[in-house]
Amino acid sequence: MIEAIRSPDSKARGRAPASPSGYRPEIDGLRALAVVAVILNHIDERLLPSGYLGVDVFFVISGFVITASLTRRPARSLADLLLDFYSRRLKRLVPALLLFVVVVGVLSCLVIPRPHTALRTGISALFGFSNVYLHGQATDYFGTATKLNPFTHTWSLGVEEQVYLLFPLVAWLTGFARPGAGGQRNLFAVMGVASLASLITFVQLYPSQQAAAYFLMPPRLWEMGAGCMLFCAGGVWPAAARGLGRVPPLAPALGLVGVMLLPLSWAIPATAAAVGFTTALIGSLREGTAAYRLFTLPALVAVGLISYSLYLWHWGVLSLSRWTIGLHWWSLPFQVALIVILSLASYRWVEQPLRQASWAPRRGGTIAIGVGSLAAGAGLLIGVDNLPPFSLYAGRNPIPAGMGVESLVDPYRVAGAAGTWQGAPCVLAKEADADKTIPLEACTLGDFATARHRVLVVGNSFSASFAEAFDDLVAKDNFAVTITSAWAASPVANFATVGGGGPFAAINRAYWNRVVPELVDRLSPGDWVFLVNDMVMFSPPSQGPGNRLILQTLRVGLTDFSASLARRGVRLAVLNGLPFAREANCHPASALPQWFSPFGGPCLMPGRTESLRRRQPLDDLLTQLDNQGTLQVVDLFDLFCPEGACTYRSKGGAILYRDEHSHPSKPAVRLAAQEIRRVLTSAPKAQSPP
Repeated sequence: MIEAIRSPDSKARGRAPASPSGYRPEIDGLRALAVVAVILNHIDERLLPSGYLGVDVFFVISGFVITASLTRRPARSLADLLLDFYSRRLKRLVPALLLFVVVVGVLSCLVIPRPHTALRTGISALFGFSNVYLHGQATDYFGTATKLNPFTHTWSLGVEEQVYLLFPLVAWLTGFARPGAGGQRNLFAVMGVASLASLITFVQLYPSQQAAAYFLMPPRLWEMGAGCMLFCAGGVWPAAARGLGRVPPLAPALGLVGVMLLPLSWAIPATAAAVGFTTALIGSLREGTAAYRLFTLPALVAVGLISYSLYLWHWGVLSLSRWTIGLHWWSLPFQVALIVILSLASYRWVEQPLRQASWAPRRGGTIAIGVGSLAAGAGLLIGVDNLPPFSLYAGRNPIPAGMGVESLVDPYRVAGAAGTWQGAPCVLAKEADADKTIPLEACTLGDFATARHRVLVVGNSFSASFAEAFDDLVAKDNFAVTITSAWAASPVANFATVGGGGPFAAINRAYWNRVVPELVDRLSPGDWVFLVNDMVMFSPPSQGPGNRLILQTLRVGLTDFSASLARRGVRLAVLNGLPFAREANCHPASALPQWFSPFGGPCLMPGRTESLRRRQPLDDLLTQLDNQGTLQVVDLFDLFCPEGACTYRSKGGAILYRDEHSHPSKPAVRLAAQEIRRVLTSAPKAQSPP
């Protein structure tokens, strides 16, 4: 994953003694341990629960190696330093990365129905910003959907490359990279302060903003800083360096393996321990020790030499396997063999030859060729990403025609009844809609004026997806149902006042402060408001102070809304949280077996027990309000999680979701119609004191 300290003589690779160029074969042996740990963890977390810490080992090695490399190439000027540094980085990183991203990007389009997120991650990876992109997508590295993005693992390259943007300048300004400037002490001090601040940031962010702590460079800088300071320690703190050199290296090696066996819940101390043990191991490894002999075994050194290509290809193979045949005990030998074959081929025919070749007469030309190649690869993937949907997809789209997968605003009418829900006029979808008025006549199924009762459906995009759930209510019970929606609307009005900015903030405020009150004014005693929202977004699985505040805000909002409706004689129904299907990020085309996925699609959802556990805080809140007579709950959980499993298909085989964002499909809402009708035709409950 990172540049090794290597000898120019290929025959010297694998020897125990360090070469005159500074090559240390034991560093490649340590890389082998790190990459194998990562691969085992990515195959199955149970094999090595904290094997992902191999990436942290790479970060420490990278800081050590990159600092060492500058001492062997003193620069005459800052421009000389930057040209040399970046031309070498590009020659080292670009060939294998470009090949991997382009090949896997195109293959992804064949088996992933909607490869947009994957392709955008790959494009970002080419320029060292996939970590920023993944953070912006609110990606949970340990979530199920992450395994289906073949470029998720490139986040670590982004962290390293962002450090590379700064490090040469810091090395020059501190005097470390200048001939005879003697800047070791300055670099040690600067990196020490920066690393301490970075470590504090990591520890502070991880409990509340795990994605930021995991993916972004500032909270990760301390790990590369540890390797940098280790290299400088010999000239700055010789006593400490000598003491570290007397440590039996087998002790930190065993400690490093030990922390990789810890559960994920120990992530913060385990990460700190992994960095500490790696730093101690690099500083203590010396000839004549058992650990040195272990880490310089030819097989380990060979694995370390191809570790960059191994790291790239292992995740791509595992991810595409999950999209196709899956990972099974019988398939893993073939999948591991494929990872090794692709990595060896990449190392032998791409990585090494192009690294050693002369790309241009001048270093500036080398940089231009490297950046141009990345731009060409990105352009190819952008072109593929903008092709019509399913154009490269090699499977079949199992969604029946007219299901409305492509749009949440397809017009709809109930056979034999008045009125048509016209779709787009009934939705606030963009910032310009903040002044839009929703016409009641264009958004109502049934006859609003003569209906026995009226139902006003409000909510976010989920309310639009329920347009076909009211046929019997309209045709048989003489109800009129007005369906409205605002994209990304908050569940109740008080969230609109505390929700801050964002592209939907203006329409959210307009919806709750103007549109909904205007429509509620048209209701009469005995009518309903049916709140349909993606409630699991407001069902935090833990009970920290921030999450308790979310639930308290929801409680106050629902209570106030219900009270204001009750003063008009209008009742409130609320759709309880559906399963956590959004985490699967799975298009319905992947929910059924395809020719390339004969064992079923990769739609990985939390099970029924886990979904109910995570929904429990929301359940408790809504049940309490229901018992008080404040509202009535519509719970469709059993429809989406029959017989202990949360799936993409009903008992009868109907596809339950229309897209990757867990909007229910038209067949699903038709199946839900009976329960919705039961609640909306029920007798009022007597209110009890809160």
